[in-house]
Amino acid sequence: MNSGNNTKMTGIKANLALIQKTELFAGLSKNEIDFVVSRSEMLKLSKGALLFSQGEKAEHFFILTDGAIRVFHTRSDGSEDEMARFTAGDTIGDFDFARGAKYDACAEAAEDSGLIEFPGYGLTMDALAREAPNMVCSILLNAIVMMTDRIKSIRKLTLKNMAWVQELHRRAYEDPGTGLWKQTLINDEIIEILKNPSALIMLKPDHFKTLVDSRGHSAGDEAMVRIAIILKNAVRLNGHGWPLRFKSNEVGIILNNCDAFTAEKIAKNLSEAIAAMEPVPAQDEIPEFHFSATISWTVWPADCPYWDELFQGNYTSLLDAWHGGEEKIVHYRAVRP
Repeated sequence: MNSGNNTKMTGIKANLALIQKTELFAGLSKNEIDFVVSRSEMLKLSKGALLFSQGEKAEHFFILTDGAIRVFHTRSDGSEDEMARFTAGDTIGDFDFARGAKYDACAEAAEDSGLIEFPGYGLTMDALAREAPNMVCSILLNAIVMMTDRIKSIRKLTLKNMAWVQELHRRAYEDPGTGLWKQTLINDEIIEILKNPSALIMLKPDHFKTLVDSRGHSAGDEAMVRIAIILKNAVRLNGHGWPLRFKSNEVGIILNNCDAFTAEKIAKNLSEAIAAMEPVPAQDEIPEFHFSATISWTVWPADCPYWDELFQGNYTSLLDAWHGGEEKIVHYRAVRP
């Protein structure tokens, strides 16, 4: 039995340099390193053997002495997405171990591999703390430093690539056909967007199906681009807002620092601007097409303090007015008992 333990110890000591350069053991004294070695264990994994599974608590971390370990996610369809591949000298799972978190991926041997496991099988940090509290405190302090450094690195990387990040953000929320913001912008970021008071003005072109049926979808697409320009100009004049495409041909704007008097005025300006759009010329027996739009506007929180209710109520108000065909501009107010 002792011979087996001595063999394990010899294998670990042969990789003492790897242990000493591990972030979590940085600055430990010789006696503390000796304690780490005595509480570590050598592992041998055959190719394909699992080191840890996604969702498993990270109670140990590993130093790869030889071979290779691959880390991967398993998708819902059973296929795998490899995230990283570690080779001799790399440390695996130390960040999850330092945070006391669960592994967010699986790890398996990509080839026959040897590793040092700390703490060894059957040991916990709580147990080690009772044996060597000063050593464990040093490791925990190193864990805090390591996490702080990595967070700083991520922040620096993000700042360095801020333009790229902003471009991705823009693409995720921008409607490619009109350049308007998608409705998902307000679904995801409405808390950041709203400033008291905020006006929501929704617009739906009249007889749009007639235009598309008689002139084709390209005519409808062109009309939406022209309407989008009107909305963008309205936001530009106000200075604080977002032109949006909600559904198919239902568009609008959110304007910050916009009270009811201003919102109604802007709604009228939009109606006039749509009506002033150049008509689509007559073509053979198809008559000239003139533009108009139905508009419903509301102000948060004055007309309703709950955004979701206000949004849905204003949308219903828009559709009711559009189907009615009489009032072209309506003001939505929530009816509350």
